Amino acid sequence: MSKAKSFNLALVQLSVTANKEINLHNARNKVLQAAQNGANVVVLPECFNSPYGTQHFPQFAEPLHGQSAQALSSIARDANVYLIGGSFPERADDSAASKFYNTCTIWDPKGERIGVHRKIHLFDIDVPGKIRFQESETLSPGQSLTHITTPYGKIGIGICYDIRFPELAMIAARKGCIAMIYPGAFNMTTGPLHWELLQRARAIDNQIYVAACSPARDTGSEYVAWGHSTVVDPLGKVIATTEDAEDIVYATIEVDKIEEARRSIPVTSQRRFDVYRDVAQGVEV
Repeated sequence: MSKAKSFNLALVQLSVTANKEINLHNARNKVLQAAQNGANVVVLPECFNSPYGTQHFPQFAEPLHGQSAQALSSIARDANVYLIGGSFPERADDSAASKFYNTCTIWDPKGERIGVHRKIHLFDIDVPGKIRFQESETLSPGQSLTHITTPYGKIGIGICYDIRFPELAMIAARKGCIAMIYPGAFNMTTGPLHWELLQRARAIDNQIYVAACSPARDTGSEYVAWGHSTVVDPLGKVIATTEDAEDIVYATIEVDKIEEARRSIPVTSQRRFDVYRDVAQGVEV
């Protein structure tokens, strides 16, 4: 890990409309802007190409190699960056029927796809008097973890609700990932409560970088995103964030800080796998 390079990360807190063409065009402009400002790895938010909502997923869904994926490939190539392409509703046809997934595709600077993460944990919640949302009414869950390899180190990927399940970040850290990155869209109930707290918890527990990229807030939409795209360092310190408007959040990921944190507070070497199970044991990624 000490030989890995530091790099510049950018989170694009994108304004998302009900017009897919506008969303793809806006995403392209913002990623190119981030690259011009020195970003090496750029992240888009969850459902960057469509409104977020179970009623919208089938309407905006595309095959894995569809319009949005082709746009992301072109953007990554033209910007010369590693692009973690937020997520889009994916339509996957099998012999029985079409299934829908909430899918993140990851692209290298040549525009080649190097990873696919389908949201593992579906957002099914019911907070009395505040919000009810059931992704499982439309979506199917992903079945695998996603770690991508870059010149800067391995990076783990999750989508939004995945961040509430610490096992993903625990396994990623123990498999050598330097960061977990979560495109997400917390709402006005869960955002103020847990958005930053969960990122800091995953970072502190595993002594890795954690970043979460949200859409910008649109109070006129049916689902109102919290915003506040954020980057947290291995000691749990927020090193970059924003408010709710469209913005680009920049942070330098200093990989050596991971080893520094683990030397200072050596939980990595003090875990008692003789007492409790290592959740990463036997997991292939």
